Amino acid sequence: MDLERAVNGDSGNPAGDTDSLILVDASDREVGHMSKAQCHHGRGTLHRAFSLLIFNGQGELLLQQRAQSKRLWPLYWSNSVCSHPRQAESMEVATRRRLQEELGVRCPLQFLYKFEYQAQFGTAGAEHELCSVFIGRCTDSISPDRREILAWRWIAPQALELELQSSGAERFTPWFRLEWARVWQDHRSAVQALQ
Repeated sequence: MDLERAVNGDSGNPAGDTDSLILVDASDREVGHMSKAQCHHGRGTLHRAFSLLIFNGQGELLLQQRAQSKRLWPLYWSNSVCSHPRQAESMEVATRRRLQEELGVRCPLQFLYKFEYQAQFGTAGAEHELCSVFIGRCTDSISPDRREILAWRWIAPQALELELQSSGAERFTPWFRLEWARVWQDHRSAVQALQ
C-alpha cells in the first residue's frame, strides 16, 4: 500500500511529559523513578521502554511520522508505537494502553526481544532505553492521536528495506533503524507468521 496519510487537527504538546518512568539497570531491574522530561535530559537516564510493530493482513508494517511538537526526533518516521510503562504499571498494561491511546486499536502482541541503546538528539536531549520489542497484527481501522502522530503509512517489509538502505534512512528514528534490522534478520519468520 505504502500510502502516506496526514492526521488532521492541531498538534499540541504530547501528553505525559510529567509521567513518572521506571529507571532500570542493564538487567532490567527497577532502580527508581524519574519524570519523562528528566529521563530524556542531557545524555539520558536508562529507563524501561517498549516499541510496537503493528502489521496488517497483507504483511505491511504501520509506520508513524512523529508530531512536530515532539522534543526528540520530531517529524521522523518510526515504528507503529513507542512509549514507556509508567510507575507501577506492567509492560502488558502499558503496551495495550498506548496502542489504544496512539492508534485507537487493540490487538494481541507478541514479545520478540529486549535491547539497550542510547541516541543523542543534539542539545535537545537523548534516549537511553532498555526497550522491549513486540509485534502484532491488526485489521481494525487506525485512529491516530494527532498530538503524537503527524502522518502514518503502511509499507511492505521489502520496500522498507530499500528505504533504509538508501539516502532516506536518516528520516527514521535511530531506535527504529536498530530494532527493524534485528527484527528482519532474527525474527522474520515471526513477522511472516502474522499474515
